[in-house]
Amino acid sequence: MKPILRKYLTFTLLFSLLFLLYGCLQPFVKKNVSQDTSSEKTEANIPESKPQDETVSNINPEVKEADSPEDKQAVAKKENNPPPPKKKKEPFSPDKKFQPILDNALDFCQAAQEFWQKGDLENALEALDRAYALILDIDTYDKPKLIQQKEDLRFLISKRILEIYASRNIVVNGNHNAIPMVMNKHIQNEIDLFTKGKEKNYFIESYRRSGMFRPRIVPALKAAGIPVELSWLPLIESGFKVRALSRARALGLWQFIPSTGYKFGLKRDKFIDERLDPVKATNAAIEYLKELHQIFGDWSTVLAAYNCGEGKVLRTIRKQNVNYLDNFWDLYERLPRETARYVPRFFATLHILGDPEKYGLDLNNTDEPFEYETVNVSKQVHLDNIAKSIGVSAQTLKNLNPELRYRILPPEKYPLKVPPGSGQTLVAKLDEIPVSSPPARKFIYHRIRRGETLSVIARRYRTSVRRIMRANNMRSSHIVAGRLLKIPQRGYKYPAKKTVKRKSGKRYVHKVTSGDSLWIIAKRYGTTTQEIQKLNNLSGTNLHIGQVIKLPVRSNKATLKNGLKAYEVKNGDSPFTIAKQNNMSLDRLLKINKLTAGSKIYPGQQLYVE
Repeated sequence: MKPILRKYLTFTLLFSLLFLLYGCLQPFVKKNVSQDTSSEKTEANIPESKPQDETVSNINPEVKEADSPEDKQAVAKKENNPPPPKKKKEPFSPDKKFQPILDNALDFCQAAQEFWQKGDLENALEALDRAYALILDIDTYDKPKLIQQKEDLRFLISKRILEIYASRNIVVNGNHNAIPMVMNKHIQNEIDLFTKGKEKNYFIESYRRSGMFRPRIVPALKAAGIPVELSWLPLIESGFKVRALSRARALGLWQFIPSTGYKFGLKRDKFIDERLDPVKATNAAIEYLKELHQIFGDWSTVLAAYNCGEGKVLRTIRKQNVNYLDNFWDLYERLPRETARYVPRFFATLHILGDPEKYGLDLNNTDEPFEYETVNVSKQVHLDNIAKSIGVSAQTLKNLNPELRYRILPPEKYPLKVPPGSGQTLVAKLDEIPVSSPPARKFIYHRIRRGETLSVIARRYRTSVRRIMRANNMRSSHIVAGRLLKIPQRGYKYPAKKTVKRKSGKRYVHKVTSGDSLWIIAKRYGTTTQEIQKLNNLSGTNLHIGQVIKLPVRSNKATLKNGLKAYEVKNGDSPFTIAKQNNMSLDRLLKINKLTAGSKIYPGQQLYVE
């Protein structure tokens, strides 16, 4: 019995232990099964776009209750702070892509400037090459801002290249402000014209006149810190003629047009035009040259800009397509013809003056500089009356004070230049000198408007169509809108155009005046341009004011074929009076002289009469 009882007790004890163990494990098994079931439900029912934790909490609240406090806090935090929305992909922006490249190119340009200032020209060129390579790769996508930045950088690189090229031609202790002495075919051509060609006399005479002005120009240039070689610029500009006037209305030694002169302080009014004052014009030219050098950096380009304007040169540089300008002579090929010759003419002048004997010129004689003292005058008096009072020639005072337009001082304080030692005499006699007034204006100007005719304009200004046509050298009454007309003022009398008679066989001569041409002169005197050219050995048709032209004139006494004779037109004659005087009909007179009813005749003209 004991063994059987012992086995029974042992079996009972083991069964109890197993039951107890099963009871302890049962909660854990149930929890795992519940979680697996919840996961399957979540995967089957929740859209992929929703967060899994939020879905579980909504569908199975029992599980949420079973979570730990930490899980509850996490869920609450997610509900209060939802995750940020995903960022949309930004569209492509050329500005953001290429702006850093443009900035990098600008850095290379600045580095090139620093290298150049230190005299390291090779590294400066290398930096500019790298800057240019960068901007070539930029596609602007038609963005105005990018296009402008790219063009500005391309222009800046071109300017720097011109500066460095000029510097490479200078060996004067690294002085980048000197003028490069170069020689090429363009300069040699101008040297030949000045030393062997038709402009040799012009060069010698201009050099002679330079002695009157350069002694005052050179110190002013030195004081401004710019090359003294620029003192020869007036030789090219004006031939050192104070009253030189160009076709573009540029005036004086330094050839300022009114607008540029005004910009640099040259006053122009009824009494004075300071463009004619050598001292004031020189100071204005120095300021202009300094400004141009700040823009372009090298003197070759500065000279071109001085002649045709900085705007023209800047536009020429900007118009290049891909390659920047390697040196000034690339720019030279793109400039207007007149400007293109201007720069080599200046360099030719420097070469000749550097060694005149080499070119066979004797340049030892120059005019003496003007000597004067200054007296402040506040009275409107004429230079002729001043000259009589102080015992000097009127021409001397005119040469010393060329800016006086009518040789009359303005009523306000004016620094009058007089010969040395004459100042005290003038002050003592100033009260005795009478007041003078400038002459009345001969013309006023009218800009033609659309729809206007000469008769309308004549009525407006109370003059005649004929007077307006004569003032403007017009052969027809046709006018064009936008052009300027000179309107003669009331009381103005035209000087009679006289034919100057000279003892030159039986020929007449004509002195060329403003507006004359070979065709007009030939028509006036009843001849042809070919006859005048042959008689005067003229190869072309160009004339200049003051030139004396010989005229082929037939004798008045000679009877011509067909019973005609010559008649010389006199002042006051008209075709009608001439025909009546010679017992002819007007139609007959016009026919035999190949004239029309609208033709004009002039004093001295030869007509055929019966």
